[in-house]
Amino acid sequence: MERYKEIERSIIKKYRKELWSPFARAIDNYKLISENDKIMVCISGGKDSFLLAKLIEEIKRHGKVQFEARYVVMNPGYNELNLKKIIENAKILNINIEIFESDIFESVENVNFKSPCYMCARMRRGYLYNKARELGCNKIALGHHMDDVIETTLLSMFYSSEIKTMMPKLHSDNYSGIELIRPMFLIREKDVIAWAKSNELSFINCACKFTERSLLDENLSKRREMKKLINEMSKTNPNIAVNIFTALDNINLNCVLGTKKDGIYKSFLDDYDK
Repeated sequence: MERYKEIERSIIKKYRKELWSPFARAIDNYKLISENDKIMVCISGGKDSFLLAKLIEEIKRHGKVQFEARYVVMNPGYNELNLKKIIENAKILNINIEIFESDIFESVENVNFKSPCYMCARMRRGYLYNKARELGCNKIALGHHMDDVIETTLLSMFYSSEIKTMMPKLHSDNYSGIELIRPMFLIREKDVIAWAKSNELSFINCACKFTERSLLDENLSKRREMKKLINEMSKTNPNIAVNIFTALDNINLNCVLGTKKDGIYKSFLDDYDK
């Protein structure tokens, strides 16, 4: 059996409970894929986005809904070794990738080096939406998993003083007719890592030129700080991460001080005496 077929088989068989089932459940629960969708699957080169591509391939092959998928890699200015690694992994996994160029790394360095991650993320999103429009795609699939959702929630609470998180799908405000979806919403990162190790796959991590040369990145990364916090708390409560995630779908509005929707704040006092 060819290697890519063994890797595909591992998703359906060995890691069915950890990867395939939660992926299929997210697709169904959040209604992420519809008939005749044209989905641009974004591949950054990391483990999450490559697994997403294989999961999309599998559900396209075995699912009941007919849709089209394009597997797109945006090159924001990767060095030669990282780009080569992405291409090699695409061949190993038998994914037909389409690479398009951008000058994001160079632009970010020239515009705002004090907060490169924020600027880079905004520019990446714009390039991806424009590419989706060019390809005639109505959906963009990203490889964010459950741990990304949990960490984002804690970041929002600790550093922005509000409770909000990543959503499984989101309509674009600026690109009419294009929707962002996160099909790996219910998958844990540890299971992605286990799948990659089991298949002897290695992927690029952060290929950003700024973090590569920053000796302080470990201390500056708030997301890593959240990951460490969750890992530490999990030593005494192994369910802590899942409990945080579940809480986002179990908010008791009778016991919160206030809520905000579409920029409009509502206090519990508004209905207190009614």
